[in-house]
Amino acid sequence: MQASEAIDLLMKIISIPSFSGEEDRVADLMEMTWAKLGYQAYRKGNNVWVRSHYFDPAKPTVLLEAHIDTVKPNAAWTFDPFCPEIREGKLFGLGSNDTGGSIVSMWAAFLQLDRKAQPYNLIYLNAAEEENTGKKGIQSVVKELDGIALAFIGEPTGMQAAVAEKGLMVLDCIAKGKAGHAAREEGVNAIYEALPDIEWFRNYRFGKVSDLLGEVKMTVTGIQAGSLHNVVPAECRFMVDIRVNEYYSNTEIYETIRSQIKSEIKPRSFSLNSSSISENHPIVERCKSLGLATYGSPTTSDQAVIPWTSLKIGPGDSARSHTADEYIYLKEIEEGIELFVRLLDNFQLNI
Repeated sequence: MQASEAIDLLMKIISIPSFSGEEDRVADLMEMTWAKLGYQAYRKGNNVWVRSHYFDPAKPTVLLEAHIDTVKPNAAWTFDPFCPEIREGKLFGLGSNDTGGSIVSMWAAFLQLDRKAQPYNLIYLNAAEEENTGKKGIQSVVKELDGIALAFIGEPTGMQAAVAEKGLMVLDCIAKGKAGHAAREEGVNAIYEALPDIEWFRNYRFGKVSDLLGEVKMTVTGIQAGSLHNVVPAECRFMVDIRVNEYYSNTEIYETIRSQIKSEIKPRSFSLNSSSISENHPIVERCKSLGLATYGSPTTSDQAVIPWTSLKIGPGDSARSHTADEYIYLKEIEEGIELFVRLLDNFQLNI
């Protein structure tokens, strides 16, 4: 499978809007593409996957996964985000970097690896609803993919090995006060009630600091209170973004916060926990043998909601994700295909 064919496929994908929950047309395209190549595609909702021709239930199974949904384009785009364009070695278009490069690099590598029997089974999966952590994404097909010994999660890492990933928990907080007239000494100002809690989030430090992921990071990212200049607000709402390292579960972080602040707090989810893979795992050792750097990623991915040992890796640069005039270098796709093949050809999982 040539890189040119992977690039052609990516251009087709970019041309089809595929927002979270609306991936059906791209899922149709991938299903049709696999059929033309002689594979049986399995589908649940907008998730599409195939198995290697040499699938043997006695062997361990490796998963190659990349999500096919995108965020919506922001207003700063200078051209149509659904009209792919190649300029100066770059392929521009919505989802080209996040995570189109992984979609087609993994696709081409799968086809090359499946030319012969490998010491493992191989499954290639395009998942839906990653960008909004939707229930109809990869979580909905976990039970369909029993026996996964190792998962590669395709995200733009510059083809370096993200061996750990921060978890995410978002809190909605409410500080309560009592309404009153601003001209008189009456009421309890909910904004002032919120200030000590906001200051706590700014200054508190959890004790365990990760070599890979650093400290737990808490950031107040929004606040809303009051609507009239002459009314003391009875309620102040604020939200907090919390990035959790591998030493804490989201539940542990929540319990600590609940014991320290006065405002009411409501987590949106506990499910996006931190994840990591052992530095001694055979795939990490193979990454190092190929000269790939290992690092901890501050962003979340489908790793947060899967039960399998996993490694996040793919072509592109995370800094380009969700930006206007998103692009990926053609050379990055070519190198991604080559590296996925080198990582997995005749790979011994040793489990």
